[in-house]
Amino acid sequence: MTQDIEILSEVQHMVSNDLANQYRILPKSFSENTLELYVDDSNNNEDAKEELELFLGKNVIFYPIDAYEIEKALSIYYRKERALSSNKSLNVDKGDFLENLLTEAKSLKCSDIHFEVYEDSSRIRFRIDGQLIERYKIERDNYLELVNKVKIKAKLNITEKRLPQDGRITNESFDIRVSILPTLFGEKIVMRLLGQDASNIDLNTLGLQKEELESYLEAVKKPNGIILISGPTGSGKTTTLYATLRLLNDSRRNIVTVEDPIEYTLKGINQVQLKEDIGLTFSSALKSFLRQDPDVIMLGEIRDSETALMAIRASLTGHLVLSTIHTNSAIGTISRLIDMGVPSYLIAETLNLSVAQRLVRKLCENCKKETVCNPKDFPLNFKFPYEISSYYKPVGCNKCFHTGYKGRTAIYEILNIDNTITEAIKNNTITKLYSNDKNYKSLPQKAFEILALGETSLEEIYSILINI
Repeated sequence: MTQDIEILSEVQHMVSNDLANQYRILPKSFSENTLELYVDDSNNNEDAKEELELFLGKNVIFYPIDAYEIEKALSIYYRKERALSSNKSLNVDKGDFLENLLTEAKSLKCSDIHFEVYEDSSRIRFRIDGQLIERYKIERDNYLELVNKVKIKAKLNITEKRLPQDGRITNESFDIRVSILPTLFGEKIVMRLLGQDASNIDLNTLGLQKEELESYLEAVKKPNGIILISGPTGSGKTTTLYATLRLLNDSRRNIVTVEDPIEYTLKGINQVQLKEDIGLTFSSALKSFLRQDPDVIMLGEIRDSETALMAIRASLTGHLVLSTIHTNSAIGTISRLIDMGVPSYLIAETLNLSVAQRLVRKLCENCKKETVCNPKDFPLNFKFPYEISSYYKPVGCNKCFHTGYKGRTAIYEILNIDNTITEAIKNNTITKLYSNDKNYKSLPQKAFEILALGETSLEEIYSILINI
Protein backbone atom coordinates (compact mmCIF):
# COMPACT_ATOMS: atom_id res chain seq x y z
CA MET A 1 0.00 0.00 0.00
CA THR A 2 1.34 3.43 -0.91
CA GLN A 3 0.65 6.86 0.45
CA ASP A 4 1.22 10.39 -0.80
CA ILE A 5 3.62 12.27 1.43
CA GLU A 6 3.01 15.95 2.01
CA ILE A 7 5.94 17.97 3.33
CA LEU A 8 4.90 21.21 5.00
CA SER A 9 7.00 24.27 4.18
CA GLU A 10 7.68 24.96 7.86
CA VAL A 11 9.47 21.60 8.23
CA GLN A 12 11.06 21.30 4.78
CA HIS A 13 13.78 23.81 5.67
CA MET A 14 14.87 21.59 8.59
CA VAL A 15 16.53 19.14 6.17
CA SER A 16 18.83 20.36 3.41
CA ASN A 17 18.56 19.15 -0.18
CA ASP A 18 21.80 17.17 -0.13
CA LEU A 19 21.14 15.69 3.30
CA ALA A 20 17.70 14.46 2.21
CA ASN A 21 19.12 12.78 -0.89
CA GLN A 22 22.20 11.36 0.83
CA TYR A 23 20.23 9.68 3.63
CA ARG A 24 16.94 9.28 1.67
CA ILE A 25 14.94 11.01 4.39
CA LEU A 26 12.04 13.47 4.52
CA PRO A 27 10.96 15.70 7.42
CA LYS A 28 7.60 14.75 8.96
CA SER A 29 7.25 17.08 11.94
CA PHE A 30 9.35 18.69 14.63
CA SER A 31 9.21 19.99 18.19
CA GLU A 32 11.76 21.92 20.24
CA ASN A 33 14.17 19.00 20.68
CA THR A 34 12.88 16.29 18.34
CA LEU A 35 12.64 15.88 14.57
CA GLU A 36 10.48 13.13 13.07
CA LEU A 37 11.73 11.82 9.72
CA TYR A 38 10.33 9.55 7.04
CA VAL A 39 13.07 7.13 6.08
CA ASP A 40 13.56 4.61 3.31
CA ASP A 41 12.69 1.30 5.01
CA SER A 42 15.85 -0.24 3.57
CA ASN A 43 18.00 2.41 5.32
CA ASN A 44 16.55 2.27 8.83
CA ASN A 45 19.71 1.82 10.93
CA GLU A 46 21.13 3.20 14.16
CA ASP A 47 24.35 4.53 12.58
CA ALA A 48 22.37 6.79 10.25
CA LYS A 49 20.22 7.92 13.17
CA GLU A 50 23.28 8.88 15.24
CA GLU A 51 24.83 10.80 12.34
CA LEU A 52 21.62 12.69 11.63
CA GLU A 53 21.24 13.66 15.28
CA LEU A 54 24.74 15.12 15.12
CA PHE A 55 24.15 16.98 11.86
CA LEU A 56 20.69 18.28 12.79
CA GLY A 57 21.29 19.03 16.45
CA LYS A 58 18.05 17.31 17.51
CA ASN A 59 16.79 13.92 18.67
CA VAL A 60 15.64 11.96 15.63
CA ILE A 61 12.70 9.54 15.35
CA PHE A 62 12.50 7.37 12.21
CA TYR A 63 9.24 6.48 10.43
CA PRO A 64 10.14 3.78 7.85
CA ILE A 65 8.05 3.87 4.65
CA ASP A 66 8.22 2.29 1.22
CA ALA A 67 11.30 3.22 -0.82
CA TYR A 68 9.14 4.14 -3.82
CA GLU A 69 7.26 6.75 -1.77
CA ILE A 70 10.54 8.24 -0.56
CA GLU A 71 11.85 8.47 -4.11
CA LYS A 72 8.65 10.09 -5.37
CA ALA A 73 8.61 12.69 -2.58
CA LEU A 74 12.30 13.47 -3.03
CA SER A 75 11.70 14.21 -6.71
CA ILE A 76 8.89 16.61 -5.80
CA TYR A 77 10.29 18.46 -2.80
CA TYR A 78 14.07 18.25 -3.10
CA ARG A 79 15.30 17.49 -6.63
CA LYS A 80 14.00 20.83 -7.96
CA GLU A 81 15.65 22.60 -5.08
CA ARG A 82 19.00 21.17 -6.17
CA ALA A 83 18.79 23.07 -9.46
CA LEU A 84 17.67 26.31 -7.81
CA SER A 85 19.78 26.41 -4.67
CA SER A 86 23.43 26.22 -3.66
CA ASN A 87 22.50 25.05 -0.16
CA LYS A 88 25.31 23.12 1.60
CA SER A 89 24.60 19.64 2.89
CA LEU A 90 24.95 18.22 6.37
CA ASN A 91 23.98 21.56 7.92
CA VAL A 92 27.59 22.53 8.58
CA ASP A 93 26.47 26.10 8.03
CA LYS A 94 24.69 25.83 11.38
CA GLY A 95 26.78 26.69 14.42
CA ASP A 96 25.54 23.68 16.36
CA PHE A 97 27.21 21.16 14.01
CA LEU A 98 30.70 21.76 15.40
CA GLU A 99 29.39 22.07 18.95
CA ASN A 100 27.55 18.75 18.64
CA LEU A 101 30.65 17.12 17.21
CA LEU A 102 32.75 18.31 20.16
CA THR A 103 30.09 17.26 22.65
CA GLU A 104 29.99 13.77 21.14
CA ALA A 105 33.79 13.53 21.20
CA LYS A 106 33.88 14.50 24.85
CA SER A 107 31.14 12.02 25.79
CA LEU A 108 33.04 9.22 24.04
CA LYS A 109 36.23 10.18 25.93
CA CYS A 110 37.92 11.01 22.67
CA SER A 111 41.44 12.46 22.99
CA ASP A 112 41.80 13.79 19.43
CA ILE A 113 39.59 14.63 16.46
CA HIS A 114 41.05 14.33 12.94
CA PHE A 115 39.55 16.22 9.99
CA GLU A 116 41.01 14.86 6.74
CA VAL A 117 40.41 15.72 3.10
CA TYR A 118 41.23 13.74 -0.04
CA GLU A 119 40.72 14.19 -3.78
CA ASP A 120 36.99 13.41 -3.83
CA SER A 121 36.00 12.91 -0.18
CA SER A 122 36.68 13.91 3.40
CA ARG A 123 36.19 12.31 6.78
CA ILE A 124 36.23 12.86 10.53
CA ARG A 125 37.97 10.38 12.81
CA PHE A 126 37.98 10.12 16.62
CA ARG A 127 40.90 8.77 18.63
CA ILE A 128 39.29 6.58 21.28
CA ASP A 129 41.30 4.31 23.58
CA GLY A 130 44.42 5.23 21.61
CA GLN A 131 43.05 4.11 18.23
CA LEU A 132 41.59 6.18 15.38
CA ILE A 133 37.99 5.30 14.48
CA GLU A 134 36.22 6.75 11.44
CA ARG A 135 32.98 8.39 12.56
CA TYR A 136 31.74 10.52 9.65
CA LYS A 137 32.18 11.11 5.94
CA ILE A 138 31.24 14.52 4.57
CA GLU A 139 31.21 16.23 1.18
CA ARG A 140 34.24 18.29 0.16
CA ASP A 141 32.23 21.53 -0.02
CA ASN A 142 31.03 21.00 3.52
CA TYR A 143 34.56 20.17 4.62
CA LEU A 144 35.87 23.55 3.45
CA GLU A 145 33.11 25.31 5.34
CA LEU A 146 33.86 23.28 8.45
CA VAL A 147 37.57 24.17 8.26
CA ASN A 148 36.69 27.86 8.17
CA LYS A 149 34.44 27.49 11.21
CA VAL A 150 37.24 25.79 13.16
CA LYS A 151 39.68 28.55 12.13
CA ILE A 152 37.29 31.26 13.28
CA LYS A 153 36.74 29.58 16.66
CA ALA A 154 40.51 29.08 17.09
CA LYS A 155 41.19 32.72 16.06
CA LEU A 156 43.30 31.67 13.07
CA ASN A 157 43.74 33.29 9.65
CA ILE A 158 41.01 31.83 7.41
CA THR A 159 42.72 33.13 4.25
CA GLU A 160 46.04 31.40 4.98
CA LYS A 161 46.00 27.95 3.36
CA ARG A 162 49.70 27.50 2.53
CA LEU A 163 51.31 27.36 5.99
CA PRO A 164 50.66 25.32 9.15
CA GLN A 165 48.76 27.13 11.90
CA ASP A 166 48.27 26.45 15.60
CA GLY A 167 45.48 27.81 17.77
CA ARG A 168 43.21 27.13 20.70
CA ILE A 169 39.47 26.94 21.36
CA THR A 170 38.44 27.69 24.93
CA ASN A 171 35.00 27.95 26.50
CA GLU A 172 33.13 26.60 29.50
CA SER A 173 32.83 23.11 28.02
CA PHE A 174 36.00 22.71 25.97
CA ASP A 175 39.70 23.50 26.01
CA ILE A 176 41.07 22.38 22.66
CA ARG A 177 44.46 22.70 20.98
CA VAL A 178 44.06 23.08 17.20
CA SER A 179 46.73 22.18 14.64
CA ILE A 180 46.19 22.84 10.92
CA LEU A 181 48.46 21.34 8.27
CA PRO A 182 48.26 22.04 4.52
CA THR A 183 48.16 18.76 2.57
CA LEU A 184 47.89 17.85 -1.13
CA PHE A 185 44.09 18.18 -1.32
CA GLY A 186 43.44 20.71 1.43
CA GLU A 187 44.00 21.45 5.08
CA LYS A 188 44.07 18.67 7.68
CA ILE A 189 42.98 19.56 11.21
CA VAL A 190 43.80 17.79 14.44
CA MET A 191 41.99 18.93 17.58
CA ARG A 192 43.43 17.77 20.91
CA LEU A 193 40.88 17.84 23.75
CA LEU A 194 42.57 19.27 26.84
CA GLY A 195 41.59 20.63 30.22
CA GLN A 196 39.57 17.63 31.24
CA ASP A 197 38.42 17.57 34.84
CA ALA A 198 40.74 15.38 36.94
CA SER A 199 38.43 15.27 39.97
CA ASN A 200 37.22 11.76 39.08
CA ILE A 201 40.63 10.19 38.40
CA ASP A 202 41.28 7.59 41.09
CA LEU A 203 44.46 5.59 41.69
CA ASN A 204 42.30 2.59 42.61
CA THR A 205 40.88 2.36 39.08
CA LEU A 206 44.01 2.77 36.94
CA GLY A 207 45.26 -0.82 37.03
CA LEU A 208 47.54 -0.96 40.09
CA GLN A 209 47.30 -4.31 41.84
CA LYS A 210 46.83 -4.39 45.62
CA GLU A 211 50.52 -4.81 46.53
CA GLU A 212 51.57 -2.22 43.95
CA LEU A 213 49.02 0.29 45.22
CA GLU A 214 50.26 -0.18 48.79
CA SER A 215 53.87 0.44 47.71
CA TYR A 216 52.86 3.48 45.71
CA LEU A 217 50.82 5.02 48.54
CA GLU A 218 53.66 4.46 51.00
CA ALA A 219 56.04 6.40 48.73
CA VAL A 220 53.53 9.20 48.16
CA LYS A 221 53.03 9.70 51.91
CA LYS A 222 56.68 10.71 52.38
CA PRO A 223 57.07 14.50 52.81
CA ASN A 224 60.06 14.73 50.50
CA GLY A 225 61.90 12.79 47.81
CA ILE A 226 61.16 12.16 44.16
CA ILE A 227 58.76 9.79 42.39
CA LEU A 228 59.44 9.15 38.71
CA ILE A 229 57.08 7.55 36.21
CA SER A 230 58.51 6.34 32.91
CA GLY A 231 57.05 5.25 29.63
CA PRO A 232 56.61 6.38 26.03
CA THR A 233 54.22 9.11 24.91
CA GLY A 234 50.62 8.02 25.37
CA SER A 235 51.33 5.45 28.09
CA GLY A 236 49.16 7.15 30.72
CA LYS A 237 51.90 8.79 32.79
CA THR A 238 50.04 12.10 33.12
CA THR A 239 46.88 10.35 34.29
CA THR A 240 48.83 8.54 37.01
CA LEU A 241 50.44 11.81 38.10
CA TYR A 242 47.08 13.55 38.35
CA ALA A 243 45.53 10.71 40.29
CA THR A 244 48.45 11.17 42.70
CA LEU A 245 47.95 14.95 42.89
CA ARG A 246 44.25 14.43 43.55
CA LEU A 247 45.17 12.21 46.49
CA LEU A 248 47.60 14.81 47.87
CA ASN A 249 45.38 17.81 47.21
CA ASP A 250 44.11 19.27 50.48
CA SER A 251 44.15 22.61 52.27
CA ARG A 252 47.39 21.80 54.11
CA ARG A 253 49.56 21.54 51.01
CA ASN A 254 50.76 24.03 48.41
CA ILE A 255 50.93 22.11 45.12
CA VAL A 256 52.46 23.62 41.97
CA THR A 257 52.82 22.09 38.50
CA VAL A 258 54.44 23.02 35.19
CA GLU A 259 53.14 21.14 32.16
CA ASP A 260 53.26 21.05 28.37
CA PRO A 261 50.36 21.12 27.77
CA ILE A 262 48.00 21.24 30.76
CA GLU A 263 45.89 18.16 29.98
CA TYR A 264 43.76 18.13 33.14
CA THR A 265 42.46 20.77 35.51
CA LEU A 266 42.21 20.24 39.24
CA LYS A 267 40.85 22.78 41.72
CA GLY A 268 43.25 23.74 44.49
CA ILE A 269 46.39 23.19 42.40
CA ASN A 270 48.51 25.98 40.89
CA GLN A 271 49.12 24.96 37.27
CA VAL A 272 51.62 26.64 34.96
CA GLN A 273 51.69 26.21 31.17
CA LEU A 274 55.19 25.77 29.70
CA LYS A 275 56.13 28.58 27.27
CA GLU A 276 59.61 27.91 25.97
CA ASP A 277 59.38 30.65 23.33
CA ILE A 278 59.48 33.28 26.09
CA GLY A 279 61.90 31.41 28.35
CA LEU A 280 59.42 29.65 30.64
CA THR A 281 60.99 26.18 30.68
CA PHE A 282 60.76 23.32 33.16
CA SER A 283 64.00 24.42 34.84
CA SER A 284 63.11 28.13 35.00
CA ALA A 285 59.65 27.32 36.37
CA LEU A 286 61.23 25.07 39.00
CA LYS A 287 63.50 27.92 40.13
CA SER A 288 60.43 30.11 40.62
CA PHE A 289 58.51 27.34 42.37
CA LEU A 290 61.16 27.08 45.08
CA ARG A 291 60.42 30.70 46.04
CA GLN A 292 56.68 29.93 46.29
CA ASP A 293 56.84 27.84 49.50
CA PRO A 294 55.73 24.59 47.80
CA ASP A 295 55.03 21.27 49.48
CA VAL A 296 54.53 19.25 46.28
CA ILE A 297 56.05 20.02 42.86
CA MET A 298 54.97 18.29 39.67
CA LEU A 299 57.12 18.64 36.56
CA GLY A 300 55.49 17.40 33.38
CA GLU A 301 58.75 15.84 32.20
CA ILE A 302 62.45 15.71 32.99
CA ARG A 303 64.05 16.35 29.60
CA ASP A 304 67.59 17.50 30.33
CA SER A 305 70.43 17.45 32.85
CA GLU A 306 69.64 20.88 34.30
CA THR A 307 66.04 19.96 35.12
CA ALA A 308 67.08 16.55 36.48
CA LEU A 309 69.64 18.03 38.88
CA MET A 310 67.26 20.77 40.02
CA ALA A 311 64.47 18.26 40.65
CA ILE A 312 66.79 16.07 42.71
CA ARG A 313 68.02 19.05 44.74
CA ALA A 314 64.45 20.24 45.32
CA SER A 315 63.58 16.83 46.73
CA LEU A 316 66.61 17.07 49.04
CA THR A 317 65.36 20.33 50.54
CA GLY A 318 62.05 19.09 51.90
CA HIS A 319 59.82 18.95 48.82
CA LEU A 320 57.97 16.01 47.28
CA VAL A 321 58.69 16.03 43.54
CA LEU A 322 56.67 14.11 40.94
CA SER A 323 57.73 13.85 37.32
CA THR A 324 57.97 11.66 34.22
CA ILE A 325 60.93 10.49 32.18
CA HIS A 326 61.33 8.59 28.90
CA THR A 327 62.77 5.14 29.64
CA ASN A 328 61.61 1.60 28.94
CA SER A 329 61.65 0.24 32.49
CA ALA A 330 61.68 1.23 36.15
CA ILE A 331 65.32 0.19 36.45
CA GLY A 332 66.18 2.07 33.25
CA THR A 333 65.13 5.32 34.95
CA ILE A 334 68.16 5.10 37.24
CA SER A 335 70.53 4.61 34.30
CA ARG A 336 68.88 7.52 32.50
CA LEU A 337 69.42 9.86 35.47
CA ILE A 338 73.07 8.83 35.68
CA ASP A 339 73.45 9.50 31.94
CA MET A 340 72.01 12.98 32.59
CA GLY A 341 74.82 13.66 35.05
CA VAL A 342 73.02 13.02 38.34
CA PRO A 343 75.45 11.37 40.81
CA SER A 344 74.33 7.92 41.88
CA TYR A 345 74.56 8.82 45.59
CA LEU A 346 72.03 11.65 45.05
CA ILE A 347 69.66 9.27 43.27
CA ALA A 348 69.98 6.79 46.14
CA GLU A 349 69.20 9.48 48.73
CA THR A 350 66.19 11.04 46.99
CA LEU A 351 64.39 8.43 44.88
CA ASN A 352 61.24 7.24 46.67
CA LEU A 353 59.85 5.12 43.85
CA SER A 354 60.49 4.34 40.19
CA VAL A 355 57.51 3.29 38.09
CA ALA A 356 57.25 2.17 34.47
CA GLN A 357 53.89 1.83 32.77
CA ARG A 358 52.11 1.06 29.53
CA LEU A 359 48.49 1.42 28.42
CA VAL A 360 46.65 -1.46 26.77
CA ARG A 361 43.11 -1.69 25.48
CA LYS A 362 40.68 -3.87 27.40
CA LEU A 363 38.71 -6.50 25.52
CA CYS A 364 35.02 -5.82 25.05
CA GLU A 365 33.21 -8.08 27.51
CA ASN A 366 30.25 -8.32 25.16
CA CYS A 367 32.07 -9.94 22.24
CA LYS A 368 35.50 -11.28 23.26
CA LYS A 369 36.16 -14.87 22.23
CA GLU A 370 38.27 -17.55 23.89
CA THR A 371 41.02 -19.14 21.80
CA VAL A 372 43.53 -21.93 22.40
CA CYS A 373 46.99 -20.75 23.45
CA ASN A 374 49.70 -21.54 20.91
CA PRO A 375 53.25 -20.75 22.16
CA LYS A 376 54.33 -20.18 18.54
CA ASP A 377 52.18 -17.03 18.47
CA PHE A 378 54.36 -15.43 21.16
CA PRO A 379 57.74 -13.70 20.58
CA LEU A 380 60.52 -16.20 19.98
CA ASN A 381 62.54 -15.52 23.15
CA PHE A 382 59.64 -14.84 25.51
CA LYS A 383 59.87 -16.80 28.77
CA PHE A 384 56.44 -17.88 30.00
CA PRO A 385 55.99 -17.09 33.74
CA TYR A 386 53.53 -20.01 33.85
CA GLU A 387 51.49 -22.09 31.42
CA ILE A 388 48.05 -21.09 30.18
CA SER A 389 45.74 -23.19 28.00
CA SER A 390 43.80 -20.31 26.46
CA TYR A 391 43.34 -16.56 26.28
CA TYR A 392 40.84 -14.21 24.64
CA LYS A 393 40.88 -12.35 21.34
CA PRO A 394 38.86 -9.37 20.02
CA VAL A 395 35.82 -9.83 17.79
CA GLY A 396 33.90 -6.55 17.48
CA CYS A 397 30.29 -5.50 18.02
CA ASN A 398 28.07 -2.41 18.21
CA LYS A 399 29.04 -1.74 21.81
CA CYS A 400 32.74 -1.31 20.97
CA PHE A 401 32.50 0.38 17.53
CA HIS A 402 33.39 -3.03 16.05
CA THR A 403 36.97 -2.78 17.36
CA GLY A 404 36.77 -5.62 19.89
CA TYR A 405 38.01 -3.31 22.66
CA LYS A 406 36.36 -1.03 25.19
CA GLY A 407 38.34 1.11 27.61
CA ARG A 408 41.98 0.88 28.63
CA THR A 409 43.99 -0.19 31.64
CA ALA A 410 47.55 0.50 32.72
CA ILE A 411 50.24 -2.10 33.35
CA TYR A 412 52.73 -1.08 36.04
CA GLU A 413 56.27 -2.12 36.87
CA ILE A 414 57.17 -0.92 40.38
CA LEU A 415 60.71 -0.57 41.74
CA ASN A 416 60.48 -0.26 45.53
CA ILE A 417 63.41 1.64 47.03
CA ASP A 418 64.59 -0.14 50.18
CA ASN A 419 68.03 -0.32 51.83
CA THR A 420 69.19 -3.07 49.48
CA ILE A 421 68.16 -1.07 46.42
CA THR A 422 69.74 2.09 47.80
CA GLU A 423 73.09 0.35 48.17
CA ALA A 424 72.77 -1.19 44.70
CA ILE A 425 72.14 2.27 43.21
CA LYS A 426 75.20 3.69 44.97
CA ASN A 427 77.34 0.80 43.71
CA ASN A 428 75.80 0.77 40.19
CA THR A 429 74.73 -2.88 40.59
CA ILE A 430 70.97 -2.37 40.39
CA THR A 431 70.52 -4.18 37.04
CA LYS A 432 72.45 -7.23 38.22
CA LEU A 433 70.50 -7.31 41.49
CA TYR A 434 67.10 -7.41 39.82
CA SER A 435 68.03 -9.85 37.09
CA ASN A 436 68.40 -12.43 39.88
CA ASP A 437 65.30 -11.39 41.88
CA LYS A 438 62.43 -13.84 41.37
CA ASN A 439 59.97 -11.54 43.17
CA TYR A 440 60.49 -8.67 40.73
CA LYS A 441 57.84 -8.55 38.01
CA SER A 442 58.81 -6.85 34.77
CA LEU A 443 56.37 -5.23 32.34
CA PRO A 444 56.32 -8.33 30.07
CA GLN A 445 55.44 -10.52 33.04
CA LYS A 446 52.69 -8.13 34.14
CA ALA A 447 51.34 -7.97 30.58
CA PHE A 448 51.20 -11.77 30.44
CA GLU A 449 49.22 -11.82 33.69
CA ILE A 450 46.40 -9.63 32.36
CA LEU A 451 46.36 -11.69 29.16
CA ALA A 452 45.85 -14.82 31.26
CA LEU A 453 43.05 -13.08 33.17
CA GLY A 454 41.20 -12.40 29.91
CA GLU A 455 41.42 -8.60 30.20
CA THR A 456 43.34 -7.95 26.98
CA SER A 457 44.58 -9.68 23.83
CA LEU A 458 47.94 -11.00 22.69
CA GLU A 459 47.99 -8.40 19.90
CA GLU A 460 47.72 -5.60 22.48
CA ILE A 461 50.65 -6.76 24.60
CA TYR A 462 52.90 -8.14 21.85
CA SER A 463 54.95 -4.93 21.60
CA ILE A 464 55.47 -4.99 25.38
CA LEU A 465 56.74 -8.56 25.21
CA ILE A 466 59.39 -7.71 22.60
CA ASN A 467 60.35 -4.08 23.35
CA ILE A 468 61.79 -4.38 26.83
